[in-house]
Amino acid sequence: MKIKKIFLENIRSYETQEIIFPEGSTLLAGDIGSGKTSVLLAIEFALFGLQPGQRGNALLRNGEDSGRVVIEFEIDGKAIIVERTLKRGKSISQDYCAISIDGSEKKEIAVTELKSKVLELLNYPREFSKRQNLLYKFTVYTPQEEMKEIILEDPETRINTLRHIFGIDKYKRIMENTSLLLSKIREERKTKEGATETLDQDKLELVSKEEELESKHYNLASMEREVFSKKEKRSRVQEEKEEIAGKIEKKKNFQKEIEKTNIMISNKKYSVSDNIKLSQQIQLQIKELENIEFDESRIIQVEKENEAKKSEKEKLNEEVMEINSQIASLKSKNESNKELEKNMVNLEICPTCLQNVDAVYRANILNRCHSEIFGNNNKIELMENDKVSIMQKLKNINMEISAGEREITDIKILKIKLEGVNEKKQRLNEIEKTNAGLEKDIEMLKQHVESMNVSIFELNRFDAVYEQKQKELDEALAEERSAEIRAAELRKEIEVFSANIESLKERIRRIESLKKQLEYLTELENWLTKNFSPLISMIEKNVMVKLKAEFSKSFSEWFNMLVSDGFQVRLSDDFTPIVEQQDYELDYSYLSGGERTAIALAYRLSLNQVINSFLSKIKTRDIVILDEPTDGFSDQQLDKMRGVLEQLNVKQLIIVSHEQKIESFVDNIIKMKKEQGFSKVE
Repeated sequence: MKIKKIFLENIRSYETQEIIFPEGSTLLAGDIGSGKTSVLLAIEFALFGLQPGQRGNALLRNGEDSGRVVIEFEIDGKAIIVERTLKRGKSISQDYCAISIDGSEKKEIAVTELKSKVLELLNYPREFSKRQNLLYKFTVYTPQEEMKEIILEDPETRINTLRHIFGIDKYKRIMENTSLLLSKIREERKTKEGATETLDQDKLELVSKEEELESKHYNLASMEREVFSKKEKRSRVQEEKEEIAGKIEKKKNFQKEIEKTNIMISNKKYSVSDNIKLSQQIQLQIKELENIEFDESRIIQVEKENEAKKSEKEKLNEEVMEINSQIASLKSKNESNKELEKNMVNLEICPTCLQNVDAVYRANILNRCHSEIFGNNNKIELMENDKVSIMQKLKNINMEISAGEREITDIKILKIKLEGVNEKKQRLNEIEKTNAGLEKDIEMLKQHVESMNVSIFELNRFDAVYEQKQKELDEALAEERSAEIRAAELRKEIEVFSANIESLKERIRRIESLKKQLEYLTELENWLTKNFSPLISMIEKNVMVKLKAEFSKSFSEWFNMLVSDGFQVRLSDDFTPIVEQQDYELDYSYLSGGERTAIALAYRLSLNQVINSFLSKIKTRDIVILDEPTDGFSDQQLDKMRGVLEQLNVKQLIIVSHEQKIESFVDNIIKMKKEQGFSKVE
């Protein structure tokens, strides 16, 4: 990883500032409070966001509502740009996050998603995604005071922190999880031991139940043979009953046939009686028709009279039409005179000649109109009277015409009746022949009834036999049903018994399975206790021994580069720095400020070197950031810093310091100053 540049907007003492970081060693120089450490905090915020316990007001400039950091860095030749913003509300929180990789379009993503993406790009192990950025702090950037704090922490806290950084805490988690697993195994083993206690007893019970089931199957076979015998008996009786029922059914059919035949005899007798009555009626009609006098010439006479009356009717209708026409003409003249009267009453000037109309002339015209209207009304009244007289004549003629037509119709009907006398005589002969045939049929049907009565008498004896067979059938059915019920009860008992046996077998199979699981759990417990736990403990000790040896060696080398040869340093088993002088162990608090800084810096550089050795694939191996690494150093120690920096051998080294002597040790210098409360690059 190589940081190329960073842009700050309203971050701590910065208003707007872009800082470009060259390759090699770079010194951020300036007086205390000029904004050097703010740049380092902004870099960490841009990469990982606000850390747990870190407040936004530690970064956002006082009085501003929003702030922004944009960092551009390079990993494996790919340019990556990350942007984060802060926003002031009830509290200061992260507002906007975006990332662009190798020239791709900037993509806005969630805060946690961006942190995971950066950790993925840096190739940091996943277990660091939800924790503080310890790996970044102890490989790239650690404030000097925080490194002193880890040295002064209690040994248990320090060793646990280092375990986590190096990933060795997984062995502790493995041991803790193994202990929990063993506890669960022991609990499960006790449960399974209790569940398998009844296995032998259940097997004995299974043998007993299987023998009893075999006996029940034998009884069922005997019961089924009995059911079969009862069914055969019932079937035989039922066949005999059905045979007798057939005889009785035949008797019933004879009885039904007699009823039908009697009905037919009765119907034929009714027909004979009806024919006799009809014959008498026809004879009476013939006698009446033969006594009627009929004159066919009367039809021609009445038709001529009606034709004369219809001609007279047409003449009268023409007279009515003429009268109606004259009345309409007179009424039209009256309407014209009335219209003339209406126009002449107020007429002053003649519309034709446009001369004044004389009053005498107007009076003459009005009188003439009145006279004509009066004369016309008299004529209309006379015509109306004539019309009423003619209409009465028409009414009388219509009545006479209708009477004549009715008389003609009656004569024609009488003619038709007289013409049917021969047909009636013929019908009379047919009725007599029909009655003779019906009498013969009635006699034959009576003989048929007598024959069927004889057959019914012979079949009556089967009624008593049928009742006896019905009793035998009822008894056979009851015996069959009783046998079937006993067989069904035994089958159900066998079914329930078989289910109990299957349940017992399933229980035995389950217990045997539990017993196998119990054996497995016992073997697993022994393996975890005797093999796995000691192995993990030994691996952890070997890793810690190797780590401590490498860490202690590196720590001693870095410390000896910074301090005179009079001191000897090493690490205890809990990674506590031990300082000795002339075989006497010195307390850390009695050391000078420069010596304590040297121990913290040596510890920091050793930690960086060992971590990069253990986690060789992380992408931050080529960058180191040192914040005031020479605080309290003497001139002699400052001179030794040149060799320390050369020995680091990283592609990008960023140092924050206000010591001017450091300027001669680095490739690049970025000077900062603060004016009127704003930090900026000179």
